[in-house]
Amino acid sequence: MTSDAQKLPTGFGRLWTAQTVSSLGDGVSRAALPLLALTLTRDPMALAVVAAAGTLPWLLFGVLGGALVDRWDRRRTMWITDAARAVLLGIPAGAAMLDVLSIPLLAIVAFLLGLGGLFFDTAATAYLPDLLGRHPALLERANARLRGAQTAMSGFAGPPAGSALLALGRSVPLLSDAVSFAISALLVRSLPAAPRPVPQVRESLLRQARAGASYVFRDRLLLGLALRPAVGNVAFLAVETVLALFAHDRLGIDTYGFGLLLTAEATGGLLGAGIASQLGRRLGTGTALTCTAALEGLAILGLAAAPNPYVAGLALAVCGAGMGATMVLGPSLRQTIVPAHLMGRVASTSRMLAMCAAPLGAFLGGWLATAYDVRTPLYAAAGLLLAMTAVTATMTSNRRVEAALRGASERESPAEDSRTHALISA
Repeated sequence: MTSDAQKLPTGFGRLWTAQTVSSLGDGVSRAALPLLALTLTRDPMALAVVAAAGTLPWLLFGVLGGALVDRWDRRRTMWITDAARAVLLGIPAGAAMLDVLSIPLLAIVAFLLGLGGLFFDTAATAYLPDLLGRHPALLERANARLRGAQTAMSGFAGPPAGSALLALGRSVPLLSDAVSFAISALLVRSLPAAPRPVPQVRESLLRQARAGASYVFRDRLLLGLALRPAVGNVAFLAVETVLALFAHDRLGIDTYGFGLLLTAEATGGLLGAGIASQLGRRLGTGTALTCTAALEGLAILGLAAAPNPYVAGLALAVCGAGMGATMVLGPSLRQTIVPAHLMGRVASTSRMLAMCAAPLGAFLGGWLATAYDVRTPLYAAAGLLLAMTAVTATMTSNRRVEAALRGASERESPAEDSRTHALISA
């Protein structure tokens, strides 16, 4: 039963709507940008530059971006970032109308959109605990809804919409994404202001960034939470790199069938996000995280051994469910236990580790498939996930989670409680 004290505040509805609309725009761009690049060139390296440009900000500025977010007003950071991204998308849209669109321009736009995503996502992660008063149950419910909306919009609705809009004109999907960012900016601007973190001794940006990264690496629970997506990205990118080839050569799946295969994974992700809170309550957050990690490894093992497309689809759906639950439980726990003044840096450090691991996974998958067999990357990924499960099981155990939650509860002062109560009531 959900008590009145556990109801999500009105402000969360506006934040959810903003991120849902923005995720739809992201899905449109995810399909439209590569297709736009394809209308300009068939050079694989040029296409790779556009694809990689969006991830570079996390690799180059991840921790520094978190330090800046911890200095700035988080609500203002979010709405200004989305307003800037709306204006930015007008540039390639205009270039497309004038028929002067180019690969370098698309790469620059992708990089700047990625930079905006760095600041928006980090600020949103840091703002949510303030909005919800760091209530663990509320954070799990909120993250489940945010994760579900993101998967539905960017995974299901956005990409087909982007392809369809591109057929109406090269500028149409870009303008649609710009509108989504503008709506998001207006909604975020209407959110209640969050209490500013307690001012710290004035330090250089680099020193503050280093302090945030050090906080993650010195805390075994936070390090375990960071290792999950980092090692997971190595494994999942190794699979993703060869999945289309595996599906075609070993399972006899055509292009349409491959789309259905990916849809099965996204469907599992929605289910996992929806049941994450129940898993956390029944098993304890630490045990639930260990179980979802093991589930992902076993699912990839099942995918590698799949004799037909139906088993492969089921395996991907199970893997997606494990990932969806993890993406709710892990961030919710981190948002509950990390001090407010460090939230941006801790979140960006964890995200940066995951982003840096992705290219390694892609290289690993390609190398193993070339040197051995197209199934080999899948078996290697399964082994990596199961090994990671064993390593992080004690790092994210129920005992450590409970101790961290007690420490976070003791750290909260009455003054902070009154400020967060004002936010929840807004």
